[in-house]
Amino acid sequence: MAGNQEFDIKAAEELEKQYDSALHTRAVGPWIAKFTFGFSVIFAAYHYITAGIGVPIDYWHMGIHMSGVILLVFIGFPMIKNANVWQRHPNTWWRYSNVPIWDWMLITAGIAASLYIGVTWYEINFEFMGGRFMLPEQVLRQGNPALIDIVFGTVLIVVLLEAVRRTLGIIVPIIILVFTCYAVFGKYIPVQILKHPGIGWGQFINNMYFPAEGIYGITLWIVSTVVFHFVLFGVLAQRMGLGQFFVDMATVVAGRYTGGLAKVSVVSSAFFGTISGSSIANTVSTGSLTIPNMKRMGYPGHLAGGVEAASSAGGQITPPIMGAAAFVMAEFLEVPYTTIVIAAIVPASMHYIGVLSIVHFKAKQLGLKGLPSEEIPKLLAVISKGWPTAVPLAALIYVLFSGYSPHMAAFWGITTALVIGFLNPRHRITVRDVIEGCIQGVKYALAVGAVCAAIGIVVGVVNSTGLGFRLGFMVTNSALTLAENLHPLIAWFPLTTISLDGMTLFLSLILIAITCILMGAGLPTTALYIMLATVAQPALGNLGVPPLASHLFVLYYGVISEITPPVCASAYAAAGIAGANPFRTGISAFQLGIAKLMVPMVFVYSPAMLIVIEGYFTWAAFIETTATCAVGVFMVATSVAGYFLTAMPGPVRALMALAGVLAVAPGLESDLWAAGLAIPVLAQQILARRTARAEQEDSAALAVEVVRD
Repeated sequence: MAGNQEFDIKAAEELEKQYDSALHTRAVGPWIAKFTFGFSVIFAAYHYITAGIGVPIDYWHMGIHMSGVILLVFIGFPMIKNANVWQRHPNTWWRYSNVPIWDWMLITAGIAASLYIGVTWYEINFEFMGGRFMLPEQVLRQGNPALIDIVFGTVLIVVLLEAVRRTLGIIVPIIILVFTCYAVFGKYIPVQILKHPGIGWGQFINNMYFPAEGIYGITLWIVSTVVFHFVLFGVLAQRMGLGQFFVDMATVVAGRYTGGLAKVSVVSSAFFGTISGSSIANTVSTGSLTIPNMKRMGYPGHLAGGVEAASSAGGQITPPIMGAAAFVMAEFLEVPYTTIVIAAIVPASMHYIGVLSIVHFKAKQLGLKGLPSEEIPKLLAVISKGWPTAVPLAALIYVLFSGYSPHMAAFWGITTALVIGFLNPRHRITVRDVIEGCIQGVKYALAVGAVCAAIGIVVGVVNSTGLGFRLGFMVTNSALTLAENLHPLIAWFPLTTISLDGMTLFLSLILIAITCILMGAGLPTTALYIMLATVAQPALGNLGVPPLASHLFVLYYGVISEITPPVCASAYAAAGIAGANPFRTGISAFQLGIAKLMVPMVFVYSPAMLIVIEGYFTWAAFIETTATCAVGVFMVATSVAGYFLTAMPGPVRALMALAGVLAVAPGLESDLWAAGLAIPVLAQQILARRTARAEQEDSAALAVEVVRD
């Protein structure tokens, strides 16, 4: 590795704490610190063991998981974040071990409400102090909740909203409250298409609290049986040396070429993205090595940070894990997990083609070369040293593709990581490493656990009110109105024939994409996908888009928010490491990730790219769509970089960008126009390079003459 740097997992975790607010917890007293330490280990062990032997019945398992999340959130995250709360304070009557009494009350109420469903699932009938308490079994209370059900359900909603506010900020709770108000006060909505009879509070709690949908629905089930396990696997895999192996392999693969260190960043981040569920974790883990090296070799700080942020954000769309969204998508669509993985391969590769192309031409423009051969490790040496660290990932993928459940695959991945880690003489882990990994994995899971439970409320509201289809109708109606106004203005445009229906579809996609980017800002990948699949995806279904394509569409535009200013957490983390301007780094990251912005449009118009959708895939359509998309992404990359064979003037860059967009768009007509526009660009570049070479030769000859004289 350049500069003989080694991957330091502890340093990477410290960096991540600086830029991920969900990992910044308050200082607590020694007894509570020991308790949370032990509880986190037990919490991780519970999930690991139940993944292998089978989870308890769903309402108990989800209740236990949610109880643990609530306990740790309210111990670790203060109500108001200011300079004082991060410091230890002496005990008082209202504060013990730096945790105030109201947080202990929220913990008690939240745990009671989480476990209440399991406790009252079957009939309760007993006498107490001369009075009889009788509560029918839960199935008999469906549709007619008891008063105590309503009380506990209301308490849980309040506690979850506060937990999300503390871990992720105020935006998500506001969104959930808006949906709640819509469900309850639907008859007062002034917009006719959105108006509905309204749901009484008792029935609302019935829908949101009792299992099947709402809080105890698919969102909490997935996060408690899949997401946590893969987060834990990723943390343990890093600790046993897989991160270093990825970086070394990336250096071998890409280090020798033009702009080698930036390409190392792209490739290593792509590798790391296969196990990481967080783009911020990906950014700081690989970026702690690659960003300083890129700066050392001459890359501007904002570009070095942008390369790492754009590459790392791609990890959330890179199989096999895709930020755990792949597993949720498989559940939503009721298709095998392998179907999602196969469908996501080509679109993810287009993102990295775009990033690598821009990196290459930026390096050519800056005159940056590859790494010297002495700084590139030998392939056989890297494999010999690092292959054991890749065995757990191989085991996980093998079990997944063998048809077993995702949590069983995670169980065997974690088990293999532990065995290899303890036995591998070249990178042996200790029991302390495992314990620290469990604690770190639990910290990662707190924010996503709280928000996924709360997002169940959004899912429940959409399902009980039909809001998704109402919003879909609004989107298509708005797009149709815009299309009717714009179509006469551009019907004369000679590039292609644009029908009113085609323009309506395109404008609908634009509106949905903007909505996804705005709603996805700052959310963990799993939570944002669940929300977008519930709210935005039905609009695509109304437009006739195949379900798998529409789900991938909203996921792609949701995760783009990671590199879209002004809310671009990955770019800000990379800027901090690079010592660069955060906004400028965000702009660089967005430019580098431009392919991710275009590719979803391609597989909506030509689902053949996704391979697995019956009725759309043929080899001819797949090859034509994929090849022209790759060429178009490459052409747009040269325009973004401002360099191809030589520097590109502004008008030439604009022409190349237009040609690239037309090449990306599926269809023979657009491809022909792309070729027609690219020809003059290529001619200008060839002529400009010849002129530059001639000038260099003349200058060299003149210099020789001067020396002779």
